[in-house]
Amino acid sequence: MTSTLDPNVPAIVLGCGPVGQTAALCLAAWGVPVVMLDARPERDPIGSKALCQQRDVLDVWDHVGAGRQIADEGVTWTRAVTLYQGQELFTQGFVDRGRSPFPPFVNIGQNRTEELLDEQIRANPLITEKWGHTVEAVEQDADSITLVCRVGTHGSGETVRITGAYVIAAPGNKGHLTREMVGMTFEGTTFDDQFLICDIRTTLPGWELERRFYFDPEWNPGRQVLIHPCPDSTYRIDWQVPPNYDLASEEASGALDTRIRKIVGDADYEIVWKSVYRFHARQVDQMVAGRFLMAGDGAHLVAPFGARGLNSGVPDAENAAWKVAFVMHGWADPSLIATYHDERHAAAAENLDVTAATMRFLVPQNDAEWAQRREILEAAKADPTDLAVRAQVNSGRMAEPFWYVDSPLTTPSADHPFQGRPPKGEDPVAAPGVIAPDVEVTLAGGDRVRIRALARQGVLVLVGADLDTAAVADALAGLRCPTTVLPLAEVDPDGEVAQALGARPDEAWVFRPDAHIAAVVTSAPDAAAAAYRAVGATAPATA
Repeated sequence: MTSTLDPNVPAIVLGCGPVGQTAALCLAAWGVPVVMLDARPERDPIGSKALCQQRDVLDVWDHVGAGRQIADEGVTWTRAVTLYQGQELFTQGFVDRGRSPFPPFVNIGQNRTEELLDEQIRANPLITEKWGHTVEAVEQDADSITLVCRVGTHGSGETVRITGAYVIAAPGNKGHLTREMVGMTFEGTTFDDQFLICDIRTTLPGWELERRFYFDPEWNPGRQVLIHPCPDSTYRIDWQVPPNYDLASEEASGALDTRIRKIVGDADYEIVWKSVYRFHARQVDQMVAGRFLMAGDGAHLVAPFGARGLNSGVPDAENAAWKVAFVMHGWADPSLIATYHDERHAAAAENLDVTAATMRFLVPQNDAEWAQRREILEAAKADPTDLAVRAQVNSGRMAEPFWYVDSPLTTPSADHPFQGRPPKGEDPVAAPGVIAPDVEVTLAGGDRVRIRALARQGVLVLVGADLDTAAVADALAGLRCPTTVLPLAEVDPDGEVAQALGARPDEAWVFRPDAHIAAVVTSAPDAAAAAYRAVGATAPATA
């Protein structure tokens, strides 16, 4: 393994929110120096914001040192309850095809998540933070990219130029200026109805461990309410409210207290944070502009039902980071960067499709859609066991990883085809493009290691007993990146990994640096070809 990384040329991360923090930490985990920029003068934690973190996002954060603590401090919930006019329609559970150490979801305020990620950033000598830097221009050429910044509060100070190899931009939902600087458009829709959020500290017995979604409750007739448990006896409550809703007027009149009392009753409560917002469904036309990669809310905005905002921004960050790192090290060809758009633009488009369908059900746009929704909800209320009707009740399909089935980095397998979107709450069957089941192998000496952790060290290949492991390793010897080749029979004595994958003895399973399955092949040359393809590297010429 060789590297051509210049330690004096950093990668630049724009935006110090959780997506930018993740990008910086992932880059540093690959040994890349990072400069982080943010226009704000300092961290300004406000409210719960993006509070629901999915299992595979916790896994990414665990890779950079914070996932275990975020999971432990968060409220674990494993049930999603959906109700209509006060009657429970159904409860969704979650199926893990591996044995993840993390729950399906935890709820923890974005403010606390940022604090825990900050601790990792400040302990990392490869990361330099620069607050109070407002980007005024982006300049790039074939070799580098420069951000021209105004320093100081509200851009009041001197102008500085910060040059790096690549920029991963995560400016949040205020990314219009940087998008315009690099020629990205941001087409889409803004919904008329508003949503009121309150973080309320109180006691709601029996509601501590489940997400509750109410269609048309008597205390918000004709609209929806979503309730999430949070740490410190706090509940995040989202009310759908009319387009002309005025929070200040409702608070002044006492109507806000009345609204809250209809849920908490006579219990004491404290409003920790409150806000009003509208939903957007928007996406950039391109996520890569030369050496500039856009991630998170700056690249896509979706309605939050299903928690697909931050839970798609973090995979953006990991995807961008490993590809930038591989190119900067010289382990991959620069063309690898373009695949960030291929994979994550498709992921954003899927999220938009999923959340758009949810919003059409939550906020029908005409009398016919309202009538259809009432018919579905009434039918589900009359017979909650009718699975066909229940499947039409859309309160938000919960966040899940995107599967890179059609990626240019994925080698399809006729023996392990992608079987399509699984039922709600289930992981997909293992196949090229799908994230690896979260299972462990046993290394020499008895150490148990998650295969996702091994994959995130470079390229991982698990070789079946009927193949020659040494021949596979020799075929991959020309790869410039870190590579691990293991005989599956030796590291999986109980067969748990093989069972989770559905692996046969005549197969080699190739995993990419973000723990997604890249290929399932039956020969050493095919394993090498798939591995080179998976990391965007040029295979050596053969005689």
